[in-house]
Amino acid sequence: MALRLFLPDAWTGDPERCARAGVPETEIASRSKGEIALAELDRVLAAGVRFGAVLADAGYGASAEFRRGLDERGLRWAVGIARTQKVYGSDVRLVAPGGRKRRPVPDEEPRAADEVLAGLRWRPVAWRRGTKRPLALRVAAARVRVGDGATWANNQHLPGGEAWLVGELRPGGERKYHLSNLPPETPLRALVAAIKARWVCEQAHQQLKQELGLGHFEGRSWTGLHRHALMACIAFTYLQHLRLAGHRRTGPGKNAAPRSGAATFAEPARRATRRRGTAVRTRHSAGPLPALQAPVQAAT
Repeated sequence: MALRLFLPDAWTGDPERCARAGVPETEIASRSKGEIALAELDRVLAAGVRFGAVLADAGYGASAEFRRGLDERGLRWAVGIARTQKVYGSDVRLVAPGGRKRRPVPDEEPRAADEVLAGLRWRPVAWRRGTKRPLALRVAAARVRVGDGATWANNQHLPGGEAWLVGELRPGGERKYHLSNLPPETPLRALVAAIKARWVCEQAHQQLKQELGLGHFEGRSWTGLHRHALMACIAFTYLQHLRLAGHRRTGPGKNAAPRSGAATFAEPARRATRRRGTAVRTRHSAGPLPALQAPVQAAT
């Protein structure tokens, strides 16, 4: 989904340079990260790809337009946010104001995400078993209404949709904050597992760039960039196939490859209103990519 982000930003303002590199005219217009991601999601959905939830860091999750775009597509999501993200309580109401004001206003002031969770109990949650021990961290969660609605007095936003606000306290003392539209009845462990499953995406991207050379492209052609990215992705898919096949043969015993992350179980993408229960399930995934033992012959 992030492959188009490799295009240098400076090119978007230089049509002649884009034309020399073979960049299609439809790709020259400047777009935000969220707009590019939503366009790629539309392509993925049109191709019939199966997945459980969309995961993103705060670079995407901080955008109310991006979150609304996911809701409009009926997708489940869990995204990172800044600690200063304004939220309301889940029971906030719009009431008629006094004086000459006619627009309804919230009956409470919005608060920052870290302030909301600061007064809650942070409890340990183990979301899966790692190589040596269960993986756990301290978590606080609450149902909120995100402050991303229409703007009203004092440049504040009206309450938007209801969502989970989740905070995680990492071993080093750092706190991270997330929003998710998973159902209200989602168990806390499943909620944390969905959020932490993003590590698998980051690990796969790192392996693509470092072990399979996705980040080593030095050409100047749009077509060459996409061919390079395509071959790297094909190699990664084949090695992932070998890794999972080896895990199925050995099972979860001592001879199995080490588990390095929780993998999201592929499910059909459906509208959020039709989904029940948890949107993400986890299962074992293997560790480092296996090395090719012999050249791969193309099918004839």
